[in-house]
Amino acid sequence: MSWSAKQYVAFEDERTRPARDLLAAAAGANARSAVDIGCGPGNSTELLVEMFPEAKVLGLDSSPDMLGAARKRLPAVRFEQVDIGTWDNPGPFDVIFANAVLQWLPDHATLLPSLVSKLAPGGRLAIQMPDNLDQPSHRAMRDVAADGPWADTLASAAGQRTGIASASEYYAMLKPHCARVDIWRTTYHHPLKDGAAGVVEWFKGSGLRPFLQPLDEAQRAQYLQRYLERIQQAYPTLEDGSVLLPFPRLFMVATR
Repeated sequence: MSWSAKQYVAFEDERTRPARDLLAAAAGANARSAVDIGCGPGNSTELLVEMFPEAKVLGLDSSPDMLGAARKRLPAVRFEQVDIGTWDNPGPFDVIFANAVLQWLPDHATLLPSLVSKLAPGGRLAIQMPDNLDQPSHRAMRDVAADGPWADTLASAAGQRTGIASASEYYAMLKPHCARVDIWRTTYHHPLKDGAAGVVEWFKGSGLRPFLQPLDEAQRAQYLQRYLERIQQAYPTLEDGSVLLPFPRLFMVATR
C-alpha cells in the first residue's frame, strides 16, 4: 500500500499531538540512540531529535514518498526504507518510537517482544496506535465497501488494519520481557473546520487508503461520495460549520 506525505501532513498538527504526548511519557530514558519506526514525513522524528539532541536518531519507513518528505525536513538525520515487519537490526537502542504504525502490522504477540529485544537495558519502547476501528468513521468505510459494485475488489481491504487488543492483553505480551509497562487510552476530539468533508480528507491520508487504492478514478469518486453521506449522518455539523472528530488512541511505554 502506497502513502502520500502531502495528504498525511494536511492535518500535521493534529497527527503530531499524540506523538508529542507519547514522547513526553518516554522522556526519562537517557538516550544515546533512538529509532523512529514508521517515521512518515518526519514529524515524529523531529520530536525525537528535539527531545534527545545528543542521540543518534534513525528514521525507518516503507514508503518512498514519506521518506522523501522526511529527508527534506531533516537532512542531517539518517532515514532508511524498511519493512518494519521484517526489520532485523538487533540494536541495541535506547528508545524505539512507534507512533501510529503498528496497527498496520500483524501478530503483535510476536512483534512487540521482538522490538523489546532490540532495546538496551533500561531502554524504552514507546507505542501509539489509533484504536478507532469501531468508530462510525471506520464502520462506514467497511459498510460502503461491502455495499457497492466494488464489493469483491474491496473484500480484503478492511483486513489490512490489525485489530487492537485490550490493554490487559498488551500488558501480558510485554511484561515478561520488561521491568515496567505503562498503558493508557486517550480520546482526542479534533475540530475540523470543513465539516464532514474535513473528516473525509483526514482519513484519505490514513484509514481510507486500503479502500481507495484498488479502485479506478470513477469508482473512487463514487465510493467517496457514499462515504461522505455516511459521515454527514454520523458527525453532526456544529454552528460554526466544523465537526468534532473523536479519535481514541492506545498508548504504551515498555521499559526493558
